[in-house]
Amino acid sequence: MAQSPSRRVVVTGMAVLCPVGNDLETAWERLIAGQSGITAITRFDASRIASRIAGEVKGFDPADHLDKRAARRMDPYAQFAVATARSAVEHARLDVAAEPERIGAIVASGVGGLLTFQEQTRILLEKGPERVSPFFIPMMIPNMASAHVSLDLGLKGPVTSVCTACAAGSNAIGDAFEIIRRGAAVAMLAGGSEASVNETGVAAFAAMRALSTRNDAPEEASRPFDAGRDGFVVGEGAGVLVLEEREHAVARGATIHAEVVGYGMSADAFHLTLPDETGEAQARAMGLALAQAGLEPQEVAYVNAHGTATESGDIAETRAIKLAFGEHAGSVAVSSTKSMTGHLLGGAGAIEAVFCVKSITEGVIPPTTNLTDPDPQCDLDYVPNVARRTEVGVAMSNSFGFGGHDVSLLFRRHDG
Repeated sequence: MAQSPSRRVVVTGMAVLCPVGNDLETAWERLIAGQSGITAITRFDASRIASRIAGEVKGFDPADHLDKRAARRMDPYAQFAVATARSAVEHARLDVAAEPERIGAIVASGVGGLLTFQEQTRILLEKGPERVSPFFIPMMIPNMASAHVSLDLGLKGPVTSVCTACAAGSNAIGDAFEIIRRGAAVAMLAGGSEASVNETGVAAFAAMRALSTRNDAPEEASRPFDAGRDGFVVGEGAGVLVLEEREHAVARGATIHAEVVGYGMSADAFHLTLPDETGEAQARAMGLALAQAGLEPQEVAYVNAHGTATESGDIAETRAIKLAFGEHAGSVAVSSTKSMTGHLLGGAGAIEAVFCVKSITEGVIPPTTNLTDPDPQCDLDYVPNVARRTEVGVAMSNSFGFGGHDVSLLFRRHDG
């Protein structure tokens, strides 16, 4: 295939598996209705942990999606990825078997097989090294979501992984976008998956004092941009988009949901876990995405914020949006869907990219719930508590990860 930076990339399929729904339509309906998927933890006894709430995926049975033997050799994060990838391909009506060498996958994870790590370490300590599973490493390492998707669907094009903490899902989409633009594939499955609602994951984040401890009211615990916010809520699940070269999509008569037009990356170079509160690097990622897309800030109707409900993170992102959007910052609608889903870590950017595309196709912006007492330092239009019906021609998705990884993606309504 000839190399060409002018190739256009469109979204032809999407799927999510997340705390507000195990399929796209259910999740979207609940999101627009402002329904929270955050509950008391049911997976394990969390009584000794300060934070006892999470955004769990509910009612997921791997046997409904996978061969039982294959499922036993996958950590839940990989199970989520394969199930969601299958749904995304079905939604796109893409015949991957017709040209497997031209289709690839990047399904990211911020943590990888944490439950496998927890359980196998327990076996090592309690029963000895001879009882450790030979599948320990293949189930744990974070590239296995992409690997299993490739194996399951027979994808032989570019298959890789990215591990940039909470920015990983967005990096995966952006990297897949660039792979198609340069002509290395005609389609890519791109997104992220995470399954960190386990004792190790929740205890570790709680030890950092990063989590909300509003245990008596789980649905009210995730409060982005609110003065009463006290940390994020761990979530789990996966999101996958089918990105496709536009000419290829048009030729096969695919439904085009939106076009990917911008991908910006930057680094804070500031702290292991805290953002640079000036917002400078985050603003630079947004500016790079706008520049690649050839768009002005006033053309963006909606920003799906990283918005985790941490004290410093929400302030930094607010400042970053002001720097990137200038006079338009007060006019752009900004919301954090983490108020309902919790924070899916490496899967967050993926489901939020899907929500951006849905906002374009449906003409509605999901709300930031639990925003009852706005922080004076967070003074933008955060679409508080009630979804807003309005035309969305361009939507931005922001993801910022531990280590200072900043990513912004831009989606535009397809011009037909």
